[in-house]
Amino acid sequence: MNVTRKGFLRITGMCFAVAGARKASGAIGEKLTFPRTAKRWGMAIDVGKCLQKEGCTKCIEACHKAHNVPTFRDARHEIKWIWKTGYEEAFAVEGRVYAPAALQGKLLPFLCNHCDDPPCTRVCPTGATWKREDGIVMMDWHRCIGCRYCVAACPYGSRSFNWMDPRPGIAVLNPDYPTRTKGVVEKCTFCEERLARSLQPACVEVCPAKALVFGDLGDSHSPLRELLRARYSVRRKPELGTAPSVFYIV
Repeated sequence: MNVTRKGFLRITGMCFAVAGARKASGAIGEKLTFPRTAKRWGMAIDVGKCLQKEGCTKCIEACHKAHNVPTFRDARHEIKWIWKTGYEEAFAVEGRVYAPAALQGKLLPFLCNHCDDPPCTRVCPTGATWKREDGIVMMDWHRCIGCRYCVAACPYGSRSFNWMDPRPGIAVLNPDYPTRTKGVVEKCTFCEERLARSLQPACVEVCPAKALVFGDLGDSHSPLRELLRARYSVRRKPELGTAPSVFYIV
């Protein structure tokens, strides 16, 4: 078949257009399973389901592997995006006074609360941490000067500081996610890089008990909002007025 130069350019342009459209809707061959955008992203953790798999750390492992979170033997250098701590410790008032017997002494997963009114963003002198319109509290590690004001301002202990180079502590490097350097703060970002590809956060995807539910708090018809309407939930330190976006169904 003879193809003129003009015809060849037209066909080539159409191919690029198709490829661009596929890229815009996700990588070729990648199944899009989740909405890209939300009015306000949030999460609910079903404590009962989580405790069915007591001792499970798959959510932590998946998160830390996806984001090149290092592991150090010295607890003073610990970097955490998701971690587990005792119910009584995390919920100081509810845990010590009204703790259900089933939750006493139990370890639950915790992460950045992505507050609606985050105190960490107000104290950062460089704008290295800020809140997006969809509610995700972000970090720009290139702008972080290591002052740790955000660490002091966060009432939930959700931020970690790299006292040493984190890269030697990464067992298996994920080349698709940037590593950090010594002297910067880091934390959970609700897997914003996965949301951009219409994928749920890594912790939600791997949870064998389906205890983590992620969705749009701003959509009254979203599965997350329906779950919160149907079940009783609590948030950490609501009296501070930060309005966390992470709920615990108890």
